[in-house]
Amino acid sequence: MSSPAVSLYLDPQIRDWVLFPITLVMILVGILRHYVVLLLQSPPKKLARAAIREQRALIRSQVLRATSANSPIPPSYYRSISSRLAAAFEAGTYLKDGPSEGDAPSTPANPMTDPAAMDGMMAGMKTQMVMMVPQMVIMGWINFFFQGFVLIKLPFPLTLGFKSMLQRGIETPDMDVRWVSSLSWYFLNFFGLNGLYRLILGNDNSAADTSQTMMASPFAAGANQPGQPQDYVKLFKAEKDNLAFAEGLYSWMGDDVETRLLRKHGKL
Repeated sequence: MSSPAVSLYLDPQIRDWVLFPITLVMILVGILRHYVVLLLQSPPKKLARAAIREQRALIRSQVLRATSANSPIPPSYYRSISSRLAAAFEAGTYLKDGPSEGDAPSTPANPMTDPAAMDGMMAGMKTQMVMMVPQMVIMGWINFFFQGFVLIKLPFPLTLGFKSMLQRGIETPDMDVRWVSSLSWYFLNFFGLNGLYRLILGNDNSAADTSQTMMASPFAAGANQPGQPQDYVKLFKAEKDNLAFAEGLYSWMGDDVETRLLRKHGKL
């Protein structure tokens, strides 16, 4: 015969001095982290006129391609604009550093020598540290003072697969899966307070970005790294080919407009 399940009875002081303080500290730290990130954000620096011209030329070409299927621009004007942009992209007219000499390959800009890129990387590192350090401190605080505490029992049944997630720091194979340890309660709050942060601080807040906190690293490199330069030489060459492709799909919305208008009103 199997032994009957043993019920645990928790001291109410565990609720008052462990459960509530951990939850309250995590809420307050998340709100504080949001406002610290706002204070660390510096206003964006103004771009040079040549850099703005470089970006606007690429946007202008993209808009021209997007409207090529049923374009309001007459054929002669469309082909003139398209050919002029393609020639400028080929010659590097819109590059902020000027046209490249000869056929020498373009070297990407070094972000370490660009003050704007350095400011962007430093801002990203400071934001990541603000997101990471408080969570490390809270986890150390819980492990030091409340290691091995059982805090709460969930009111719904669970399978044994949740035991390792809900009872971290407690090596008791016979304990009911619904009991939650102090360290697991920290992780449940860490991922479960996002809705509360959005309710208090709004949708665009730094406290609810748990994925960024878990993956934060000051030395992470990638496409999303702040200050990552763009190679406009390659972008312009690709845009030149895209313009040639879009020109083959061009159609003017004014073709046979008289016939279509008469047919619409039953005059044809």
